[in-house]
Parts: sequence; structure tokens; C-alpha cells
Amino acid sequence: MTDTRQQLQGLTDDVRQQRDELKLKLHLLKSDVRDEWGELEQQWEHLEGRMKVVGKEAGQVAHEVAEALKLVGEELTAGYARIRKLL
Repeated sequence: MTDTRQQLQGLTDDVRQQRDELKLKLHLLKSDVRDEWGELEQQWEHLEGRMKVVGKEAGQVAHEVAEALKLVGEELTAGYARIRKLL
């Protein structure tokens, strides 16, 4: 389970870095991109909240939950990449 936890932490760190970089450029974005940003922010809050739970209960977390969190992280990464291309 340690490898999965480390992978999830690495994914969370990568997503956090992308998020922080894009957040600085948010004021330049058009309204349609702001809408996508808002949706990504909701997903980010969900991911971050679930990661806190996973961190506290790592020994009890099912593999499926970890995989679902990876999927959310990958979706966020793809969304941030779409926004980055628009900048």
C-alpha cells in the first residue's frame, strides 16, 4: 500500500504545482476558460479532501478507491493542460 500512497502523493504534488501556476495566470483567462477552471477547482477540492481521508486511513483504503483518486488526478491534469494551451 506504500507504493500506492506514494504514487497518489506524487500525483497530488504534481496537480498542486500545476494548479498553483495556473492560478497566477487566471486573471488573463476569458469567461469560458474561467468556467472550466471553476469545474476543475471543484474536482481539486474533492481530490484534496479524499486524499486527506486516504492519508489517515491508508491501511483500510481499498485499491478501487486509490484507482478512482488517480483517475480524478489524471482528469485534473488533462484539464489544466487544456487551460495551459489556451494561455
